Amino acid sequence: MDSSVRISVVETERLTLRPLGPSDVDELRELHADPEVMRFLDPEPVEHFLGDSFYAAHEKETSRFVGWFEFKPVGDGVAELGYRLHRAYWGLGYAAEGGKALIERGFTTGGVQRVVATTMFVNAGSRRVMEKCGLRHVRTFHVDWDEPLPGSEHGEVEYALTKEQWQSA
Repeated sequence: MDSSVRISVVETERLTLRPLGPSDVDELRELHADPEVMRFLDPEPVEHFLGDSFYAAHEKETSRFVGWFEFKPVGDGVAELGYRLHRAYWGLGYAAEGGKALIERGFTTGGVQRVVATTMFVNAGSRRVMEKCGLRHVRTFHVDWDEPLPGSEHGEVEYALTKEQWQSA
């Protein structure tokens, strides 16, 4: 995936994904202020999410901000998938719906050959989303964090999907 190529707008059945911008800062702050949303995540400055790889997700029916998705080139045809949604939208299939749409766009028009995603081993919800997106568990590994989050003693997991696996599914 050419890092200069940016996915513009992606439409799914229920979502519109568009590049995050300065007008989204208040929504990002509200999302990141929820301790349950951030339970398995380290806080980062909101400005970090205004880069070329982050997409605001809005519900088509209501135009409400659902959360964000990340689809970031990390080199050699590999893109990293990430997502963070408001709790009100958990369990509705939005994370998998948005993730699948970005994966499809990456494989069909973005030059992506492999998609990867990581989370804490104990983050069962995120692992389910990865599996629903077609990613498969690749490895469990341990990281020495300066300030480990509860559950980090169980490690991190990496999931991945190649273009060939996606095409044959």
